[in-house]
Amino acid sequence: MTKRQPNVIYILADDMGYGDISCLNEHSKINTPNLDLLGKEGIIFTDAHSSSAVCTPSRYSILTGRYNWRSALKEGVLGGYSRSIIEEGRMTVASLLKQAGYYTACFGKWHLGLDWHKSGDGPAEVDFSKPIQNGPVDCGFDEFYGISASLDMPPYVYIENNKVTQMPDRVTRNDDKKGFWREGPTAPDFRHEEVLPRLTQKVLDRIEQFGASSSSDPFFIYYPLPAPHTPILPTPEFKGKSGTNLYGDFVLMCDDVVGLIMSKLESSGLADNTVLVFTSDNGCSPSADYEELAQVGHNPSYVFRGHKADIYEGGHRIPLLVRWPEQIAAGTMIGEPVCLVDFMATAADIAGLPLPDNAGEDSVSQLPLWLGEAGEQPLREAIVHHSIDGSFSIRKGEWKLELCPGSGGWSDPMPGTEPAGAPPFQLYRLSEDIRERQNLVEQHPEVVQNLKELLTRYIKEGRSTPGTPQPHAGAQRWEQLHWMQ
Repeated sequence: MTKRQPNVIYILADDMGYGDISCLNEHSKINTPNLDLLGKEGIIFTDAHSSSAVCTPSRYSILTGRYNWRSALKEGVLGGYSRSIIEEGRMTVASLLKQAGYYTACFGKWHLGLDWHKSGDGPAEVDFSKPIQNGPVDCGFDEFYGISASLDMPPYVYIENNKVTQMPDRVTRNDDKKGFWREGPTAPDFRHEEVLPRLTQKVLDRIEQFGASSSSDPFFIYYPLPAPHTPILPTPEFKGKSGTNLYGDFVLMCDDVVGLIMSKLESSGLADNTVLVFTSDNGCSPSADYEELAQVGHNPSYVFRGHKADIYEGGHRIPLLVRWPEQIAAGTMIGEPVCLVDFMATAADIAGLPLPDNAGEDSVSQLPLWLGEAGEQPLREAIVHHSIDGSFSIRKGEWKLELCPGSGGWSDPMPGTEPAGAPPFQLYRLSEDIRERQNLVEQHPEVVQNLKELLTRYIKEGRSTPGTPQPHAGAQRWEQLHWMQ
């Protein structure tokens, strides 16, 4: 390891598909030169997964190193007015790195709940003049600038640390299919199409300040983009640039953001000892208009079944690119299954800090893979996935067991629309059936039983890594565990 701990920048795209990045999809009709370069200069993971197929739960697992369904949120996502779901006192990647002497900053879409000061019982009855509690600055970040949830969820205000920058003075909404946002209070300094450029500029300015500083302390920047999630709003210079549709243009704008950050690291003299991670919180949303993209030969889900919200691979197999010039060999391709929940243990490994028993319960350090020091055995025993309706799957080696009869999400067969007599579970041998078309649940009852027992143990022990069993937040048994004896 280097004498000085590396800086860490974690860029999290919102609803970008595996197939949207040209270095991962040989048939991609969207050319992403900056992301391709990032992968070429570091590691391209080809079997990386988010813990959930939707936003909030996926973000919870990234920042806590704990599967999202161990939180109080057992299905679905939060809104812009929802209360925080990060439990009081829970260690996050930010609070961990802060212990190790890092300056920690978050710019972008939070979507993990904030405790607004309420002026009434209704969800939108908020006193915007009062400080917010249990937001990023209470979860280990030294500073925050961003938005409460998705860019299509009110309130439409910028938050700096624990206060809004300006009070809302109007109500806006957009009913355009791709440019959609819900009706809600909007601040005078808030324009939806300006959010991605403004947040990016904040990140670039902060990197430049770090580069010019004489401080030897490392920094951690978490940049959860509001894009390419709806509203799909590429700026004029990107409209029509992809040759696909408006979504493809917005993906190119995200690619440009990555290029700007790479350039700023270079010009600030920080590139060599900065870990730069790019990934996505889940698969691509149907809002991208899959039919329109198919007409030009592009599939955001690549060869995988389903998309955002689903238990199928298209819901949670995501791009993951990691560059660290001082330590990671350029041009590395890794096909070992990994999960975004692993960020916590990886950060602890980088910082040289042990994780306490009640933190990062499902996190496994990827550092041996990054440094080319992994043994023959896979780092992870298994990966647990979760869909929007709270359905589970577990992946171990070539086998993936899905504990629901359909997608558990938004693609066919949607929950409640499965054909009569459909098996209650699905078992796929991914080494031979990556498209998840041949259900082998009846041919391999022993595999089904073994995977069910493993998942049951993970659930009952409150962890999937070695250590003392830990309690879940919220219910200890819930509806989606109907398959557990």
